[in-house]
Amino acid sequence: MGEAVQSVKEGTTNGAALDYEAVVVGAGIAGLHEVYRLREMGVSVIGFEAGSDVGGTWYWNRYPGARVDSQSHIYQYWFSQELLDEWDWSERFPAQPETERYLNYVTEKFDLRKEFRFNTRVESASYDEANQLWTITTDKGDTLKTRFFISCTGMLSAPQIPFPGHEKFRGQICHTARWPHEKVEMAGKRVGVVGTGATGIQVIQTIAREVGEMFVFQRTPNYTIPMRNPQYDDADRDALREEYPEIEKTVFNTFAGFDYDLSETPFNDMTPEEREQRLWDLWNDGSLHFWLGFAEVFTDEEINEYISEFARERIRERVDDPETAEKLVPKCHGFGTRRVPLETGYYEAYNRDNVHLVDVKEDAIAEITETGVRLESGAEYELDILVMATGFDAGTGALTRIDIRGRGNQSLKDKWDKDIRSTLGLQVHGFPNLFTVAGPLAPSTAFCNMATCLIQQGGWVADTIGYLRDQGRHVIEPTEEKEAEWVEHHDEVANQTLVVKTDSWYMGANIDGKPRRLLSYIGGANAYHQMCDELKEKGYPGFAIS
Repeated sequence: MGEAVQSVKEGTTNGAALDYEAVVVGAGIAGLHEVYRLREMGVSVIGFEAGSDVGGTWYWNRYPGARVDSQSHIYQYWFSQELLDEWDWSERFPAQPETERYLNYVTEKFDLRKEFRFNTRVESASYDEANQLWTITTDKGDTLKTRFFISCTGMLSAPQIPFPGHEKFRGQICHTARWPHEKVEMAGKRVGVVGTGATGIQVIQTIAREVGEMFVFQRTPNYTIPMRNPQYDDADRDALREEYPEIEKTVFNTFAGFDYDLSETPFNDMTPEEREQRLWDLWNDGSLHFWLGFAEVFTDEEINEYISEFARERIRERVDDPETAEKLVPKCHGFGTRRVPLETGYYEAYNRDNVHLVDVKEDAIAEITETGVRLESGAEYELDILVMATGFDAGTGALTRIDIRGRGNQSLKDKWDKDIRSTLGLQVHGFPNLFTVAGPLAPSTAFCNMATCLIQQGGWVADTIGYLRDQGRHVIEPTEEKEAEWVEHHDEVANQTLVVKTDSWYMGANIDGKPRRLLSYIGGANAYHQMCDELKEKGYPGFAIS
């Protein structure tokens, strides 16, 4: 082993030394929770984190305007009453610095930092069938033997820069997912922003007043919802704390892990007046409840179009120039079939003289040059700073960038390059004792409040390891039949929705050659939670345990 990690000899399996019973990759919401749960169970565990500290998404994504779009009172841990009593959220939708402070507070309170090795990237993991152990190697030269290999690497943590030439750019280039820790000086500068998804929108609305000139390179306009983000005082926090026990129950039993749910009244059972009132009530709530207000938005083209047109009109009302407004109005996909961000003043940014919208659907980006961006038409934009809000290899990318080898030296990357398959998004046939929190084909990949689903999945992993220990067993793996059953169910549910008809990262469409499949389970986090619990209660039918 390298000098960076000293092992805790946990015993032997078939004569092979075991360094740690479990290895966790990632120190974000999922990784911190997993390490806490396992340590409380008495499992010897070590965590690895590529960054220099905890935070996961909220360590890496520190771009201007980065903010949670789940309400703070549901974007938190529930495992400690003391923590719930002590931590004071300052507003409904906390910004990146506050969320990072929260995760650091949790880390300090429960003394979790000592369980992690930072600035350390896991490079490979291979399964030893004879000894039923994983061999983990890191970029620091460490080699460890572990029984359980648990990925908490995140569903959106493998950033993409899909344009040639970015290495040549002589100005400063920043990807929103790898933003510098030092301040990026933008005042008076010529800034280009590539991408108008959730992160691009947050950046654009935040820096518009600061930069000299901004060129927004938009390929696909997005629907958004205006955020309502009140500040909290002590009375607000006390009132929320009174509701915490009920909120905790609720979030694990709703479609998307929020403390609100889909409408109980079908859209077509409402009068026209009731529909309009419902739409306006949800819109004015200023949260993702508008996205999750009607189940039919995902399944019924006519109803989806009705809701889409409502959202389009809200865009047109806020943009002064009609031509610019029409470029910002989505027309090639329905509301909710792509990621729907919250925003604050995004459309008003385009009413400023220093902000210019460049339609790269009509005239695509050809390359990044030494001085800026060149389009296929030959048009060039000279820039001082280039912001890449170009997205991620979602769901699978963080795992396939590690060389993971299962039984028979099978490569996880090769498997997923052919067909993206998993069982509940938590395990993969052929890879015993590999657990993939936020893996593909689970609600956490896209259709769930992240804190809710990551806590639920992490709890399932910890409970499963506890079950194996109690039974005197060492290995669990879904059978090929069980995996096929889950994939079939996942696809059956997905194919009933409009989401599969839309090109987006939800479908892996942003990555050339990626197999097309809805990356997230859309049958409901509540239904998923129930299925996971039933598996535990019934002794894991469909899983090979030894």
